Amino acid sequence: MTVFDVLLTNDAARDLEDIYNFIALHDSPQTADHVLSQIEEVFSSLSEFPERGVYPNELLALGIREYREIFFKPYRIVYRVMTNIVYVLLIVDGRRDMQSLLQRRLFDA
Repeated sequence: MTVFDVLLTNDAARDLEDIYNFIALHDSPQTADHVLSQIEEVFSSLSEFPERGVYPNELLALGIREYREIFFKPYRIVYRVMTNIVYVLLIVDGRRDMQSLLQRRLFDA
């Protein structure tokens, strides 16, 4: 079985840091630690099964199938598989305006 490396882009790392800080401030550092460890488990699962994610509906509607996403509610983790590497591009609250966020992050970069 092939094991894929999972790498976070600078934007995704910043997303993760922002999520952690927000939860630590508005809930508790323990809850932030728990959410972070759960998201890290998602990354671990992607290293073994990167194709398990679905195509984001916003991109599928445009015929774009090079990005996938996996969920840790309410967060959406958008990534791209290239050779044996999973690049995590975006970790965001799925209640945000995903259409403009995806466009800004994936196409305007």
